[in-house]
Amino acid sequence: MRETLDFLLFDWLKAGDLTTRERFAEHSPETFGAVLDTCEKIAREKFAPFNRLADTQEPHFDGERVHLPQATHDATRAYAESGMLAAAQDYDVGGMQLPCVIEMAGNAFFSKASVAMGGYAMLTSGNASLLMAHGTPLQREVFAKNEFAGRWFGTMCLSEPQAGSSLSDIATRAELEDDTDPLGPRYRLTGNKMWISGGEHEITENIVHLVLAKIPGPDGKLIPGTRGISLFIVPKRLVNERAELTGERNDVALAGLNHKLGYRGTTNCLLNFGEGRFTPGGRKGAIGYLVGKPGEGLRCMFHMMNEARIGVGLGAVMLGYAGYEASLDYAKQRPQGRPMTAAGKDAASPQRPIIEHADVRRMLLAQKSYVEGGLALELYCARLVDELHTGDDPAGAQALLDVLIPIAKSWPSEWCLEANSLAIQVLGGYGYTRDFPVEQYWRDQRLNMIHEGTHGIQALDLLGRKVVQQGGASLAALAARVQQTIERAIQTGWAPQANQLAAALAQVGGATKKAWSTGEPEEALANAVPYLQAFGHTVLAWLWLDVALAVSGDSAFAEGKRAAARYFFAYELPKIGAWLDVVARREPLCREVQADWF
Repeated sequence: MRETLDFLLFDWLKAGDLTTRERFAEHSPETFGAVLDTCEKIAREKFAPFNRLADTQEPHFDGERVHLPQATHDATRAYAESGMLAAAQDYDVGGMQLPCVIEMAGNAFFSKASVAMGGYAMLTSGNASLLMAHGTPLQREVFAKNEFAGRWFGTMCLSEPQAGSSLSDIATRAELEDDTDPLGPRYRLTGNKMWISGGEHEITENIVHLVLAKIPGPDGKLIPGTRGISLFIVPKRLVNERAELTGERNDVALAGLNHKLGYRGTTNCLLNFGEGRFTPGGRKGAIGYLVGKPGEGLRCMFHMMNEARIGVGLGAVMLGYAGYEASLDYAKQRPQGRPMTAAGKDAASPQRPIIEHADVRRMLLAQKSYVEGGLALELYCARLVDELHTGDDPAGAQALLDVLIPIAKSWPSEWCLEANSLAIQVLGGYGYTRDFPVEQYWRDQRLNMIHEGTHGIQALDLLGRKVVQQGGASLAALAARVQQTIERAIQTGWAPQANQLAAALAQVGGATKKAWSTGEPEEALANAVPYLQAFGHTVLAWLWLDVALAVSGDSAFAEGKRAAARYFFAYELPKIGAWLDVVARREPLCREVQADWF
């Protein structure tokens, strides 16, 4: 994996060129490499050996405390001590001022080694980064800096039992108590939050919850929709303005742990706020400090959505990568079957490794095309984040990110799950047992289609908003980039693939117009998921063609990249026709079928 990562970063994406920018001027390709070396070493020594342990010894609650294996404590401490929690932050807050693309590349090693054990740190970094963007100076000093230092960890509390993805329906209530508190306007929160990863543990002395809740209107009623949603800092244990624990427990209580198919090493919690189990200040109600302005909770929360969705996509890629490497190693060693000749099989001849069978090679090539293509996608998007913040054309970077982020999150979560399924298939019956890791990778992977917005939500975002906004400007920006690659490829031996990609791009554009030709959202969006799948495959074909053009020489490494690119064009890109067909004709079946027909 490391050779591929270095190639994509430095040969394809030219990440070393970022050091000419003021923000990254103190770095060099060597310091970037040193960061990757450190992350790879910690992941190999502190995370990977305990991935199965974190899965089998899942969190348990004894009525007072949540217990985790000691290995989880040790791994998260090592991660915090590496400085990666603040990797992209300014030097003056203890950060390393790393580009997003290097930060993401470093974190890839932890996702591959143990995605569940790495979850605590990823949540904390996102929580603290949000506070750096939207918190007051004191909130940044007290909460964000202590999270970056690894003293406290953080969460994001959005969903509720009655409101999963539909955040406009949340009912957690926030009543103003004191608008002069130094830590921010102080409110009392009551309500329940569901699916809170990292919501309870004893890894750190405190947990900083970022909680979405509604401030009631003048009539005392909660405002319908998203307009009334605000964001609050709700620490598990109360602190003062000097970041000292006061000794008082906030009114946040664990109602129960969710027991999941995979990702078992990360606690996943139902939290009750303000139920009265604890009484800070002598009364019930969880104390929370307002972040930003009232009613701007979603705007603050979505500030970090690009990086969060890239992070989920990257985690999906790395689980796929782990399965690919495990099945590749197995296929090279497992003897089974004999060559087929015109005269049939010679039973007396020695068995051959299963990697010599064409169908096993097909499954390995499919995995390789999914995971290495997915890695290229995530790193490309991370590079765009750097262009957005430090480049010469932030508007252009934003336009591309708008259409690519739904793909960055959704495509690897679907196709790297397929890679994990193929890894199990390569191992045969052994793949289904716990003696080999591939079944755990599949179980851990399955959650990623739900994390940070389901497939359906990403599809509605893409077809319902991103490709039609500003007269289709974002789609046009992507098409221009794809066309540049096509024009370069048409002059090479990749001309057939370039023409195939040009036809696919035209198909996507035509289907987009036909989907919206009646102007009826219900008609256009009924087949949004097939559209998302076709769009994603077209994007991946483009990236594979671009990567293939960057490969030189005839080494096994180079030929492997070319083979994966050829596989994607031969076996994967042709699938888009069926997906786009139902989009273009606005197939009505799924919106017209009646509930009682099932």
